[in-house]
Amino acid sequence: METSSSEHVFPKLQRIAKLAREAPGMVFTTLNSALDLALLEEAYRRTRKDGATGVDGQTAAEYSEHLEENLRSLLDRAKSGLYRAPPVRRVHIPKDKAGETRPLGIPTFEDKVLQRAVAMVLEAVYEVDFHPFSYGFRPGRSAHQMLHDLWRQLQNQGGGWVLEADIRTFFDSVDHQRFREVLARRVRDGVITRLIGKWLKAGVFESGQVSYPER
Repeated sequence: METSSSEHVFPKLQRIAKLAREAPGMVFTTLNSALDLALLEEAYRRTRKDGATGVDGQTAAEYSEHLEENLRSLLDRAKSGLYRAPPVRRVHIPKDKAGETRPLGIPTFEDKVLQRAVAMVLEAVYEVDFHPFSYGFRPGRSAHQMLHDLWRQLQNQGGGWVLEADIRTFFDSVDHQRFREVLARRVRDGVITRLIGKWLKAGVFESGQVSYPER
């Protein structure tokens, strides 16, 4: 159900998407104008409240006790450059039956809210660049929809070949500098890029120690 905050947020994001669609080569430098209290409220609404806690141990319920105050403070720190991205708590979860595990990063709840807000802004820019047959990590799309569309196309074509491939540990091996270069092709807003830079440098907390990987 949409709230009053989403009614305020969506027109701003729609305007960004419209500009991105009309000017595929446009570089955005003022995206942070969409980063306001209403966007943070909507980002909070969309953030899971039952997830594991980050390095500070704060739960969603504790954060919501003074929600408006916390979100206003978060906005001020994000815009002014005073926001400090805390390290991500790393845990390892089972990957398959062979005993392999996959590292999972758990940000603090406040960090999740701010990341969600920035992701919503970036989605407005990048969604128009994706092909219709792209499904991964996109809003409103799922693996089930992909499988349904794939089945329908195979039925229409009378069969065919399906190739499944996986880039092993992809999210563990993205080079930070390369990532920044790709981002700069479309996004050069100082507030947004500064926040992303802080997240890249925040570090990983594991086994009582913080490390700072370059990938």
